[in-house]
Amino acid sequence: MSPPLRILGIETSCDETAASVVLRDEEGGGRILGDVVLSQLEEHSAYGGVVPEIAARAHVEALDTLIEEALLRAGVTLKDIDAIAATSGPGLIGGLIVGLMTGKAIARATGKPLYAVNHLEGHALTARLTDGLSFPYLMLLVSGGHTQLILVKGVGDYKRWGTTIDDALGEAFDKTAKLLGLPYPGGPAVERAAARNGNPERFDFPRPLVGDARLDFSFSGLKTAVRQAAQSLEPVTEQDIADICASFQRAISRTLKDRVGRGLKRFKGEYQSVDRPALVVAGGVAANQTLRQTLQSLCDGQGFRFVAPPLQLCTDNAAMIAWAGAERLAAGLPADGLNVAPRSRWPLDSEAQALIGSGKRGAKA
Repeated sequence: MSPPLRILGIETSCDETAASVVLRDEEGGGRILGDVVLSQLEEHSAYGGVVPEIAARAHVEALDTLIEEALLRAGVTLKDIDAIAATSGPGLIGGLIVGLMTGKAIARATGKPLYAVNHLEGHALTARLTDGLSFPYLMLLVSGGHTQLILVKGVGDYKRWGTTIDDALGEAFDKTAKLLGLPYPGGPAVERAAARNGNPERFDFPRPLVGDARLDFSFSGLKTAVRQAAQSLEPVTEQDIADICASFQRAISRTLKDRVGRGLKRFKGEYQSVDRPALVVAGGVAANQTLRQTLQSLCDGQGFRFVAPPLQLCTDNAAMIAWAGAERLAAGLPADGLNVAPRSRWPLDSEAQALIGSGKRGAKA
């Protein structure tokens, strides 16, 4: 039991500017009091991807107004807030600086504690906000920058069981969409194209690492196969595009079924005392309905509860950042000093070996 906590969350890690106020009650339940998200889709769509300089400038222009709006919707003032939580990484460094510096300024002016939150931890803990999930559980994180299978043991306690050895799944969606002349962002565009009577059996695309004992992922070979198929058909028709997208999603679904299925079996073997084990899917790609259906069916077959956050909480948002701050505060974890620095690279499991690169900025994944 802990006293009710009201946390202001700030999210500026990529191309959404967001602010939110979240309540964590005495029993650990959560409620979103005020939530505002401003998408930068129009600013970046002409470039087929996120332009860091444009993103940072847009955050600067919008963030103060969004914070005011979130407080207004929550019916509170900064005096009612117990702590400030701001995304500190991973992400685009310019955007991270904007959000974290704003959080620092508010913390300094109000005397409230500051929590510099790992964006991935926000995704990892969202299921506790929305579904009241208990530890431990397994999370599949699928976004533009990450594809990981993570054991969530507790607040601040995460073990990476698998990660991509090349492209993230969201990146594969974006590059496939761009190759086929579909708009940005690629995930929704590919899903819409596949839904237009796409034939998922027309192309037998590869399913990387299927059958491999380890729990890692790979999507670069699949992306290459899509490019080769499209080039062999040039000029591609609308039906060709629909069939390629449907076949692409089918290959991904079968890959996830194998990779995640092995993770579920490992979880059951190591946590036999958990009565109702759960798989959580998080990240922007978690909004894809085809992949959700695959994971739901997989969980049903293995006796797992499948937890997928509402669509608005799959993409970047500040509610998950505020909730992560509330969880850390309730767990008695120390607040961060005002000298804390943003981190463009910040693995959730700091002890896991980097598989796709590490430099002075840290491990990539």
